[in-house]
Amino acid sequence: MSHAPQPVISATGLFTPAERISNEELVASFNAYVALHNSENAAAIAAGEMAELSESSVEFIEKASGIGSRHVVDKAGILDPRHMAPRIAERANDEISIMAEIGVFAAKNALARAGRDARDVDAVLCAASNMQRPYPAMAVEIQDALGIDGFGFDMNVACSSATFGIQTAADYIRAGHAKSVLVVNPEICSGHLNWRDRDSHFIFGDVATAILVEDRDIAPAGHWDILGTKLKTQFSNNIRNNFGFLNRGHGGIDQDGPKSDKLFVQEGRKVFKEVVPWVANLIVEQMDLLGLKGEDMRRLWLHQANTNMNRLIAQRVLGHEASEDESPTVLDTYGNTSSAGSIIAFHLNHEDMAAGDTGLICSFGAGYSAGTVFVRKT
Repeated sequence: MSHAPQPVISATGLFTPAERISNEELVASFNAYVALHNSENAAAIAAGEMAELSESSVEFIEKASGIGSRHVVDKAGILDPRHMAPRIAERANDEISIMAEIGVFAAKNALARAGRDARDVDAVLCAASNMQRPYPAMAVEIQDALGIDGFGFDMNVACSSATFGIQTAADYIRAGHAKSVLVVNPEICSGHLNWRDRDSHFIFGDVATAILVEDRDIAPAGHWDILGTKLKTQFSNNIRNNFGFLNRGHGGIDQDGPKSDKLFVQEGRKVFKEVVPWVANLIVEQMDLLGLKGEDMRRLWLHQANTNMNRLIAQRVLGHEASEDESPTVLDTYGNTSSAGSIIAFHLNHEDMAAGDTGLICSFGAGYSAGTVFVRKT
């Protein structure tokens, strides 16, 4: 007797760039830029025509975010006080793009951990914030590089892209359109970050993750049942990036400085005040529907944007101050990696969980957008 397909998470994968920037290195570079700017524009600053820039500090970064370092695809370009952006060489059209390349690394890692061959996969979703181009889709390029006979497409819901991708993959499996789906999250956030902005120059890092979502009938032992998912969006301008093929601009650094609206911008205090209760309520409401209470939750893998946000959200969900074991962070070593953050936290902090343990993968970000994926270890 046949039964309805049941989507599960079979495995996750991770690609980490080799280069790393510490807070100390980042602050030294930023402060060198500030000194150059203030010196070269001394007359205008004295005349009140231009604002004097303020230095950053390690203490400011750690207090504001909890971030200690970040991995990047190009360290030298970012730390050059006269450039302050990654130098990523354009590749010929017959070469694999950098986003597809790092996505393939993460996807292969997930497939290997599941004991799965790429030929068994039916679909690829490239779910990320920082897309390299409008088309052809990075997902189709990743599909081609892996040798998958199926379909693929890109999707962007900012920092929530991975959880939105997981629910989309799960829906395909429930509908019988696929039995094995790769959700890939290549995030080269360094290309969209304004490294000259004191309030945000420390936030992002680069990485790629992958999630293999499959029908339970073919999943390996020790997989994760998906108990339920919930997606929610609400329009807000408090996190925005205007760069795109209709708003090209330069999108980077020129002699007049960064075109800041074509890079990452946010109203950090407004985001904090509005997103924390919004996300906490979403999680608690979904727990009620699933019959879960705070004491049932073994671990929370929350979006890695800010330690203070995660502390307050976890406290609301669990009913007490969360320990590092209950709500692990990777911010100290990876920084904010947009959609990949909660997946990194899960990937690096789940091996110790026992059969029957329940957890939550949750992401939230621009849109506003938020996604929850409740899982249980088999």
